[in-house]
Amino acid sequence: MILRRFTANLRRQDWTAVAVELVVVVIGVFLGVQASNWNQARADAQLGRDYAKRLVHDLDADLADVRAEGAYYSAVLKSVRKTDELLREPDSDPRELVVNAYRATEIMYNPPVRATWDQIVSSGHLGLLPARAVESGLSKYFAFDTALDTYNTGRDSGYRKTVREVIPLDMQIAIHKTCSDVRDARGNITSFAEYCDFEAGPVELKAVAAALRGDPEVAASLRYQYSFVVNATLNLGRMRDNIEDALEALGAAPQSTAGTTPDSTPASASTPR
Repeated sequence: MILRRFTANLRRQDWTAVAVELVVVVIGVFLGVQASNWNQARADAQLGRDYAKRLVHDLDADLADVRAEGAYYSAVLKSVRKTDELLREPDSDPRELVVNAYRATEIMYNPPVRATWDQIVSSGHLGLLPARAVESGLSKYFAFDTALDTYNTGRDSGYRKTVREVIPLDMQIAIHKTCSDVRDARGNITSFAEYCDFEAGPVELKAVAAALRGDPEVAASLRYQYSFVVNATLNLGRMRDNIEDALEALGAAPQSTAGTTPDSTPASASTPR
């Protein structure tokens, strides 16, 4: 319709009408582009809010995991110190030495929830998130899996290898079976059971304790184990701070209780130790 009128006005050389038609077309195109841009902006804003909501859910779960890991390695550190004390006491309780020496080798790992973050990055949608959230904690947290690196370092620990070579297999199985870990509401390991009682004769316990005291590699590698566990607790503390900073920038208060998450979905089990 507009094209026919425009053509007719050109033939009649009605330049005023031609100008009016051009203005109408230009305004129509402009308004159409503006409406499209406005709709796209609304869609992007909604997508950004959806991403932020999903990230908050994921990060709350990760924060509970990192807090659990921090508590766990604090318990390991306690056993490292106790083992050093017991090794230097020739008359220390054999059972207590064996239990703490074994617990000083323990490690754990909860994988982070990366699905939402990886989708955002692969889609090129980082710009839809609050810039402060990306800069303050998200990029740092997802750039490197510190918890996995800690787990791998602990798994390859010389102390872990030495102690688990000294303690007989049946005794290790008994310790692992009866001295159960403490778990939070999500099923994640957070610490050791306060009391550890397992079947082992006094003669056998005394022999294993003597073997631990008599192996110079145990005491030497324990000193490095102390350094590893201290670094583990510090690194996990930095991870916790990065997550909390990101949650704050996303407008969400971090969960105050380590065992709570936005819903009741159970987390994946901690990696076996």
